[in-house]
Formats: sequence, C-alpha cells, structure tokens
Amino acid sequence: MTDLIPAWVDGTLTSVEKLTAHREGIRHMAVSVFVMRGQDILLQRRALGKYHTPGLWANTCCTHPKWGEDAGACAVRRLQQELGITGLAPEYRQTLEYRADVGGGLIEHEVVDVFLAHAPHDLAVTPNPDEVMETRWISFAALQQEVRAQGERFTPWLRIYLTEHSETIFGSHLAKG
Repeated sequence: MTDLIPAWVDGTLTSVEKLTAHREGIRHMAVSVFVMRGQDILLQRRALGKYHTPGLWANTCCTHPKWGEDAGACAVRRLQQELGITGLAPEYRQTLEYRADVGGGLIEHEVVDVFLAHAPHDLAVTPNPDEVMETRWISFAALQQEVRAQGERFTPWLRIYLTEHSETIFGSHLAKG
C-alpha cells in the first residue's frame, strides 16, 4: 500500500506518495508534538530502520496527517502509535513552515502544526521499535546546550524548532533563566 500524504502540487492540495514528496522536496503537511513533564521534554531517538534521519534525536513525535485527518487527532494517534502514549490532550501552539535537507538526497519541506502536551510524572511510554529506538526526558536548557555542542545528533527540524520557534512553542511553559 502506498503511503500518501497531503501535499501542494502546482498550488493545489492533493495526495502525494510520502517518499516522492521527500525526494522532490514537495511542500507537504505535517504534525509535531512535544510532551513535557514539568520542565522536561520527552525526546525520541529515531529507529535505525527509518528511511531518513535514522538514529537521530527528535521531538516527542512527528508525522504526516492522513488525507482529511484533523491535526489534533493526528497528534493523539501518533503519540499512541510511536510511543504507546494515551490520555494526553495536545494543545495547538502554532503552524510553521520549514525546508531542510535530511540527508540521502531527501528534503523535508513541511507546513507543520505543532502541539504541546503536559504529562503526569508517571506517564507510561512504550516505544514502537519500528519507529523509536530510545527515549529520554531532558530539560529545555540541557537540550539547548546539547544541540549547540552536538547538533549533528539531532534532526534538522528539532534544531529549527529550538533556534527559531522555541518561544512560540514553549512560551511560559519554561522557566526563564
């Protein structure tokens, strides 16, 4: 079965095969979620079987919505599929657009609805090994420091979110200083 995603071709929203969108750098829809527990952010390390950015650290989860799927419903679905997380209510933070080389001749050109969800201390996280090889909680300050020191360990989109959009995504959810 072909994995189709909503994308813009000649200015019209249509269905495009996901790999084609990435090979050709076609502008397409996406959803990204950050889960926070207090001041800590849940990161995932992408499984080695992923066709782009395998083994790199990323935000809690990200995906492409199905045709006609509400972005919020997509965020909830993908939290469950990638990490076994249920019971959270992701809050829409912003829509942003970026274009980034993700290696292997592939380009992410995404129009992303970004969500933030708050987790209880005892949140159960059960990664799907086809999607995620590792997870960890990290403070925003420590994450910023790691990205500055070793940016190559992180996905291009996570670096973009942190350097260009952190105030809008996290805002008052992070302690200042």
